[in-house]
Parts: sequence; structure tokens; C-alpha cells
Amino acid sequence: MKQHSTDLTRGGILHKILMVALPIMGTQLLQMTYNLTDMFWLGRMQDAVTAVAASGLAGMFLWLGMALLLVGRVGAEIGVAQNLGAGDREAALGFAQNAARIALILGALYALVLISLPGSLVSLLQVEEGPVHEAASAYLRIVGLGVPLTYLSAAITGGFNGAGDSRLAFVANAAGLIVNMALDPLMILGLGWGVRGAAIATVIAQGIVCCLLVLMAKRHRKRPFDSFRVLGRLALDKAGQIARWSLPVSLESGAFTMLAMVVTGMVASNYGPDAVAAQRVGTQLESLSWLIGGGFATAVSAFVGQNFGARKWARIRRGYRISLGALMGWEVLVMLLLALAGRGLFSLFIHEPAHLVDMGRDYLLILAFSQPFMALEGVCGGTFRGMGKTLPPSVSSISSHLIRPFLCWTLSQHMGLNGIWLGISLSAALRGSMMFIWFTFHQRSLPREDGPAREEGKPALG
Repeated sequence: MKQHSTDLTRGGILHKILMVALPIMGTQLLQMTYNLTDMFWLGRMQDAVTAVAASGLAGMFLWLGMALLLVGRVGAEIGVAQNLGAGDREAALGFAQNAARIALILGALYALVLISLPGSLVSLLQVEEGPVHEAASAYLRIVGLGVPLTYLSAAITGGFNGAGDSRLAFVANAAGLIVNMALDPLMILGLGWGVRGAAIATVIAQGIVCCLLVLMAKRHRKRPFDSFRVLGRLALDKAGQIARWSLPVSLESGAFTMLAMVVTGMVASNYGPDAVAAQRVGTQLESLSWLIGGGFATAVSAFVGQNFGARKWARIRRGYRISLGALMGWEVLVMLLLALAGRGLFSLFIHEPAHLVDMGRDYLLILAFSQPFMALEGVCGGTFRGMGKTLPPSVSSISSHLIRPFLCWTLSQHMGLNGIWLGISLSAALRGSMMFIWFTFHQRSLPREDGPAREEGKPALG
């Protein structure tokens, strides 16, 4: 059977990037819709603030788990893209399979932590309200069951993305969303299971997505590789390279989430569950920016990875410039939307009490300022990672995350809760600026002339 992948080393640059980016963005929007669907129905419960705050606090630990989830996804994206670009399909398959196996192992380990210690984990966020603590713990215990499936799905998706065909992952996630949207109102309100119902619906949807992705990787006519096995022995050389690529990204994600948890702890302990709920809803609305930016960055990484393997340096430079212009246009639109229509957007999910809606409006207005910097972060980070250089974007990101709690605490002494929101916005702007400056200098070291393709029989990249 013919194996399918999209050649990103030739043809119109914007067209090729959008071919990969649009399904990834669609998948990211589906993920956002998953979360918004949960919040929409939780917000219709009698005790909506408690339910939304609990799901938001529990979600911090799922967010923390992204540090491990990214190991498999990043390893598959870079390994598959670079080796397909270099013409070594066998090595690309090896990276895809090993990334999936690593993801399954890490997912099982993290699931064990969530299922065994939910109460202790929630206590780390300084939650004092008993109902919120209990609901968040129950949510964590249930969603932990789906963590290995989510990790495996991410690794398989990374392989598809690296091969330049992101549509299969979109189809699988769309099926999961349909199931989740159907089950949420039934389980949250119809059966009266509340937060637990939202968690059960999420796990069922995750299971369906994972099963579909495994079937697509093995049997779909447009699968990247003729043979794909999830279970099997780890190849130590490829596992080691995956670790080297993904460790900086994993540390970046973990640092971001842990320091965000510190900030959430400040919000919870000083301003109560209303402020936590406002941050939860506001963050999901802001994800119009960072989920789309992240999806676009993944497409840039695949594009750069294949051209890096093919040694097409001029095409990498042109792709960077075109991508930056396109993503910057989107981020400016999001900035205007959050600044001008924030109150109306927030009230779609929580419409009372009025002071809570005002909190959400202020959050979105202050965060609007940092949205254009997301374009700098996404394109520069994606270009670095496509070349296998995951350290520079991670150093830039971790540095800004370390500053965030200090900024939030200092500004809150003068501005109250809005000072915390401003600290988040300023640190995000700093992150994008640092990454842009670093990449601007790094560009100067790239070769000016395209290099020869890797000769047959030469070792695989990585």
C-alpha cells in the first residue's frame, strides 16, 4: 500500500503551511470547545461558581501533565518531519513508534498520581472552601483514567503533523467533541452528576479519540506509514534523542504550569472562588489566541523540520517571514475582540452575579495587550523546534515564567486583583519579545546556500 505524507519542501509556502495549520487549528479549537462545553453546562448548575472553580483548579493539574504529554508529541513531530525531509522513511517510523510507547508509559505513571492523590494535589492550591476542594478532587480522580489515552493520542497526532497530514487528527477530535457535547448536558444536569458528570463525559470522549487515532495510524489509506505498532520494545538511541528534543519543552511546560499554579493560589487565597471562576472562564476565552497560535506554531515546526532535513535554508527563512505576518494578523484581531467585546463574551458562560462578570471583563481587557506577542512566540518557537533547537524557546519561556509570580504579587499590592492580571499580561509580552530577539540573532548563523540532500545510506537525522 502507498504510504502518505505531504511534501513541505516544495510548492507555495503559505499554502503548504496552511494545509497543515488549518486542521491543527481546528483541532485546537475543538479542544477549546471541549472545555467551553464543560463550563457552559457547569455554569447552568445551581452552584455554578463552585462547579466552575473546581473544574478550573483540577484543570491546573491536567495542564501540569502537559509537561509529560509533550515528550511523545514533540519527539514524534521533530523526528518524523526531519527524517521524512531527509528521505529516510524507516527512521521516521522509528521515531513515531518510540514516541507513542514513551507517551503511553508516561501517561500511565501520571494517571496513577492523579487517581491516588487527588485531595493532596488540590490542597497545594490553598483551596479553603470544602465544596470546591471535594468537587475538584472528584474531578481529578475520574479524569486521571483518561490520561494515558490522551498522551497516546498526542504522540500519534505528532507523527501525523510531522508527516504534514494533520487532517486525520482533526477528524478524530471532531468525533470526540460530538460525543462530549452530547454527554455533557445529560451527565451534568440530566443525571445530576455535576462536576463528576463532566469528568466522565471527558474520559469517554478521550477514549473515542484515542481509538480512532490508533485505527487511523494502522489502517487509514492516508496513514503516514504502512506499518505502525504502539506496543513493542523501545529503541534506546531514538528514545534518547526524543528525550533530548523534548526535555527543554517539557521543563518549559512544567515551569509554566507550576508558576501559574502559584498565581492561581494567590487568586484563590486572597480573592476567593469568584476570582478563580473569572480566571477560568477568561483563560478559556483567551485560548482563541494561544490555541490558534500553538496550532500555527506546530505547522511551522513541521514545515521547518522537513526543510531542515532537506537543507533548504532559503525556504526556511521565507517560511518564517510569511508565517509571522499571517499569525500577527490573527493575534491583532483577537486583541481587538477581547478588548472591545470581553464583557459580552464572558457573560455567555457566567452571566451573574454582576461583579463576577466585571472581573471577567477586566481580565480580558488587560490580557488583550499581550496577544500580538503570542505571534512572536509561536512563529519563533516553532521555527526553532523544527530545527531541533528546543532550548532557546524554552529558556525564554521559563525566564518569563519565573518573573510572573513576582510581577503579579508586586502589582497586586497597588492594583488588587487587576494587578495580578497585569502581571500575567506583562510576563507573556516579555516571553514573546525574548524569543523574537533570540531568533533574530540566530538567523544570522544559518547557511545562506541550500545544502545537498542526505545521500542514500547515510545515518538518519537525530
